[in-house]
Amino acid sequence: MAAAAPPFPASAAAALLLLPLLLCLSGGCNAQTPVFACDASNATLAAYGFCNRSATAAARAADLVSRLTLAEKVVSNEARAMHNVGLAGLTFWSPNINIFRDPRWGRGQETPGEDPLLTSKYAVGYVTGLQDAGSGAGDSLKVAACCKHYTAYDVDNWKGVERYTFNAVVSQQDLDDTFQPPFKSCVVDGNVASVMCSYNQVNGTPTCADKDLLSGVIRGDWKLNGYISSDCDSVDVLYNNQHYTKTPEDAAAISIKAGLDLNCGNFLAQHTVAAVQAGKLSESDVDRAITNNFITLMRLGFFDGDPRELPFGSLGPSDVCTSSNQELAREAARQGIVLLKNNGALPLSTKSIKSMAVIGPNANASFTMIGNYEGTPCKYTTPLQGLGANVATVYQPGCTNVGCSGNSLQLDAATKAAASADVTVLIVGADQSIERESLDRTSLLLPGQQPQLVSAVANASSGPCILVIMSGGPFDISFAKSSDKIAAILWVGYPGEAGGAAIADVLFGYHNPSGRLPVSWYPESFTKIPMTDMRMRPDPSTGYPGRTYRFYTGDTVYAFGDGLSYTNYAHRLVSAPTQVAVQLAEGHACLTEQCLSVEAEGGHCENLAFDVHLRVRNAGKVGGAHTVFLFSSPPAVHNAPAKHLLGFEKVSLEPGQAGVVAFKVDVCRDLSVVDELGNRKVALGSHTLHVGDLKHTLNLRV
Repeated sequence: MAAAAPPFPASAAAALLLLPLLLCLSGGCNAQTPVFACDASNATLAAYGFCNRSATAAARAADLVSRLTLAEKVVSNEARAMHNVGLAGLTFWSPNINIFRDPRWGRGQETPGEDPLLTSKYAVGYVTGLQDAGSGAGDSLKVAACCKHYTAYDVDNWKGVERYTFNAVVSQQDLDDTFQPPFKSCVVDGNVASVMCSYNQVNGTPTCADKDLLSGVIRGDWKLNGYISSDCDSVDVLYNNQHYTKTPEDAAAISIKAGLDLNCGNFLAQHTVAAVQAGKLSESDVDRAITNNFITLMRLGFFDGDPRELPFGSLGPSDVCTSSNQELAREAARQGIVLLKNNGALPLSTKSIKSMAVIGPNANASFTMIGNYEGTPCKYTTPLQGLGANVATVYQPGCTNVGCSGNSLQLDAATKAAASADVTVLIVGADQSIERESLDRTSLLLPGQQPQLVSAVANASSGPCILVIMSGGPFDISFAKSSDKIAAILWVGYPGEAGGAAIADVLFGYHNPSGRLPVSWYPESFTKIPMTDMRMRPDPSTGYPGRTYRFYTGDTVYAFGDGLSYTNYAHRLVSAPTQVAVQLAEGHACLTEQCLSVEAEGGHCENLAFDVHLRVRNAGKVGGAHTVFLFSSPPAVHNAPAKHLLGFEKVSLEPGQAGVVAFKVDVCRDLSVVDELGNRKVALGSHTLHVGDLKHTLNLRV
């Protein structure tokens, strides 16, 4: 049991805790004399309950909160101070798990795509990878992740409609079917340390002031083990931009009472005390919020003394930019490249190519490759450098920037280079001047005169012309897809620091491409649909086509999941049931009535699962990796999606080699749909399973 702490007033205890930080901020510390909260060498601090490492994080946080005055509880400055002096930086406000609902969204580049299941699995993997402190670590965190932006957030700035004032009108069906699943998985399956609420309103209520969404769903239904943060200045926004409350004290009170624990910004620090003094908020509400924050800090080890003596304390600069990490960056880029068209020109041969024209505004890109919210790269390998390491190259930008306005177009030099080379690689697309946070697109065409550049260079090329699209979002490149002059098309996203090397690896066949599109590529005509229309499902009466591959009824340039290889794969169904019976409890209404669906929860869901086994064979002459997607088309009830993803597995096969891929299908989880009221139901009747061109029908019955 810890020794009794000295009988300091609460503010004195806090001052002792924060003194090292204040000394550092005033220049009183340096790298040679670091200071730490709960430093074991400081016997006075070590005697406090919040410094007792044998106690639970919750008990330690409660002890600390009990020692703070109200004013100390709301000065977020200490958290910032800890960051500024190098004592913080272990909370990462990532990943972005919003659904890439509209192809024009500037921040779609941050997300894993348009599918809720894919995004959910990405979220869990991302969070686990960041937070996992290893076996035996209990509830400790290596770093703290944050799933954002909760919820239905995917309009930044489109034709003057800004995220700060946008009200996302979303049906309960769309909310629970599309927008919420990744966040639920993040909290329930990933045990994320934090969720960030967004700027926008949902059905008239700011998300950071919505008690149902925060206290009700995140903390109540999903049992968040962590804290809820605002997006930066979101509370200020709901008061000053949205005019949701009459006074700043009301804004502070409604947000904290709704379940907000941490405000990114100064608004709560400035107005919470006044809200309590005015009786709009209780101090116990403040205690609850900061306790959640301190528990996370306890789990991170902030109050465990010198971090060099703790797990991971030996990590340092030598652990950054290792050769294995740099190779991982290159491999990640290789796996992310999607081959969309190939008339046989790829892979290229270094033996038959004497000269290569490398053309385009992204042909020598470096910073562009790392997208937004970027880290500091170890080094860059630009596309020009990557290609030039294999063959002799001639470089022409074609345009001075990706905007490619009339004045920046340099057609003559570009076409001359293409005409004299054995092969031409055109690298075009976007950068952060075209798509980014606070900037959505209004067109799906390549920017400026890039289409003219592509067509002119392709027509002038004496050899094969390879088109490479570097971007976060999709484009309407129908003209290139149908052109006989363009031999191959690849989408490389923003491929990171080793992007140029990865592009060369794929073009020259050192790596067989296996990437698949995570979003649908729509035609330019899709831009007639307002980006602010949040409806996922089509409306035939008005011609509204719906959104994403799950619901969209119109034409696409390329579809979700598209992606070619340098080999061919054949699929054969080994085993799957044709009939699955749902065993309902005695007296269930659907035993005597004709029901379209039954609840996706309850005793009848227990152990209600089956296996799907598929044989996959590499029928070509090149080894490679192949992603097997399992889709289902449910019965046409409850405005169900046309098809939805049940699972995916990646298998690596040498030429002629075959392997078996197995999927475990949980009926209530995987074959259920969300009804009009937001309830998850198992649709009865005929379900069609899809793997590539292979289809299998099974009947769900009671």
